[in-house]
Order: sequence, then structure tokens, then C-alpha cells
Amino acid sequence: MSLIPDYIADKELREIAGKTISGIRLTPGEGLVLYEKADLALLGLLASVVRRRKNGNYAYFNRNFHIEPTNICIYNCRFCSYRRPAGDPESWDYSHDDMLNTLRRFDGKNVTEVHITGGVHPSHDIHFYGSLISRIKKHRPSLHVKAFSAVELDHMIRMAGLTPDKGLALLKDYGLDSIPGGGAEIFDEQLREQISNEKTSSGQWLLIHETAHKTGISSNATMLYGHIETYAHRIDHMNRLRILQDRTMGFNAFIPLKFKKANNRMSHLGEVSIIEDLRNYAVARIFLDNIPHLKAYWPMTGRTVAQISLSFGADDLDGTIDDTTKIYSMAGAGEKNPVMTSGDICKLISEAGYIPVERDSLYNRIN
Repeated sequence: MSLIPDYIADKELREIAGKTISGIRLTPGEGLVLYEKADLALLGLLASVVRRRKNGNYAYFNRNFHIEPTNICIYNCRFCSYRRPAGDPESWDYSHDDMLNTLRRFDGKNVTEVHITGGVHPSHDIHFYGSLISRIKKHRPSLHVKAFSAVELDHMIRMAGLTPDKGLALLKDYGLDSIPGGGAEIFDEQLREQISNEKTSSGQWLLIHETAHKTGISSNATMLYGHIETYAHRIDHMNRLRILQDRTMGFNAFIPLKFKKANNRMSHLGEVSIIEDLRNYAVARIFLDNIPHLKAYWPMTGRTVAQISLSFGADDLDGTIDDTTKIYSMAGAGEKNPVMTSGDICKLISEAGYIPVERDSLYNRIN
């Protein structure tokens, strides 16, 4: 019996549905057709097929916390609500000791990862951040350090006069375990020029992640959506990630990040609907056939949407976080103080009909 719903009259959609169910890779053009023609029910069905094929009925989370060293940044992206100029009363620039004090808050607690990212500070170099990592590792050797977006890495490596391979090798020696996916925004060069013309280029972002993968440092990937981009821009972005993943297989997860309107220079755009969020999760899960995990970052989406997204392809909800990130709360996200216990996350997952699995940063199962 075919799993393709009988109501799909459109021949093109029927063919795409058939390919998805059979595990055949979609072309960028077919991905665009899904965005433009498929209804939410069909997208949810197809994304769930792919999700089960890759991750069964499991939904993952980890026990983590964030350190955000600074919100002072040399860049001033139009969509950013986080950046503050030096001297602003809402700016911060933490010392090593300040950040180690955050780490010590979790002494005796069962956390497995620290996620470090923030603004691109004009004077903090690769050794400032590398020595921070080494101090973290000395205090808690087993803690996985996932740190620094490609934009941060690009700046600190260039400041040191190093090539990406030399810079990443140095950070690995300091104790860097993996890197997050921030700073990708949207890869289309003309669009990037409009929303973040100062920062690291698309090509450099991809090069840094490719170099990290070849250095033995895995990473995540993101996409900022819901602003002035088109569906074609989203597919182009994901296709570039898919091509790189074919070469390196170094991406662990893809994380769609929704543009939030508060406190930035693009506030007039408003925000896309929850329906659009779910459509985007589903198309991402269907199209990105070689990236194993799709993350619904619950401090951005809120708990309810994160829970629903599990039925639209997502299989990971990030982690416990314990009120250690401000990036999305400063942009107006519903989770002003993002904290969930592992029990909270397990309940959220179970109530959605999935099996909660605690993982480490590389998706090895812990519990």
C-alpha cells in the first residue's frame, strides 16, 4: 500500500512524495516545490517518514549551560538584538574569572556541555579564548566545550595572523571539542549584504566549518529565516550545507533560527507564523538528507512549538540551559528565563508521543 496520500492531485508533488518515502535525494528545485506547493499536512507526513528513518521514535536532549563572554561586537547586523557598543549600560565583557564563576555554579551538577558564544570583541584574541578553554578543562576535564561561531573564529584567527587550519588546530590543542552553527544567517551573497554586510562571508563561514571537520572538530549549522529571504534563498542555503556535508560528514545537527523582531533595525518586518515555523522544520528535515539531526531550539521557539516540531521532523530539543543565555530573550523570545530540568524535557517529549533520550554533545546516548 502506498503511503502517498490519495488527495495529492499535483503530479509533481506526488513524485516528490514518492522520492522522499523511498529515500531518494531531492533536487533543490524539488525542495522549492515543497515550500511553494505542499500543504502542512503533507509536509508533516513526509518529514515524519524521514525522521523515523533516521532517528526512530527518539527525541534527544542534553544537560548543558551557556557562557556568553561579551555582547560587545565589532559588527552591527541589522537583525541583531544582542549587540551593544562598549560603554553602553547594557553591555558586558566578562573576565576569565567571571566566566569561571559561571562554570563553578555547576560544580556537582550532572552537566555534560558548556556552549560558549557571544559578540566579536575587538580586542579578545585567540589566546584569550584558548586559555579560557584550557582553564575550563583544568577545572572540569570531562566537560565538552562547544565554542565560538565561525564569525568569532574568523576574527580571532585573523587577529593572530593564522590560517583557518592553524587556528583551529591551536584551539583544539587548547581543548576545543566542537563548534556551534551560529553566524550562518543566510548564505545568498546579495541578501547577506543587505542584512549583515560587515561580517564573515558565506564562503568563509563554509570554509571554517569544512576546515574544522577536517581537523576533527564537528559542528552544527544554522539558518536565520523569517526576514526578507525567499524560499529560494532558504533552499540555496541548505543546499550549500548539504554539499559540504557530502564532503566532510562533520555536521551533527541543523538548527533553523527564527528572526525575532524586538530591539533591532528590522523590527518593522514582524515575525512569520508558527505555521511557517513548522513548514520550515519539515522542509529542512526532508531536504537535508545527510545531516542526522534537526534541532528545535526551545529558548527561541518556546516549549509548545518545540514540542509540536517533533511531529514535523525535529528530533532534538537542545538542553537544560539553566537560564544562561540572553541572545533570544533580548530579541523578544517568549522564554525570558530559559530553564528546564531534564525531567521537564522528558515530560515534554513523552507527552508528544516520543521517547526521550539524554545524549552527549556528539549524540552518543547517555540515558
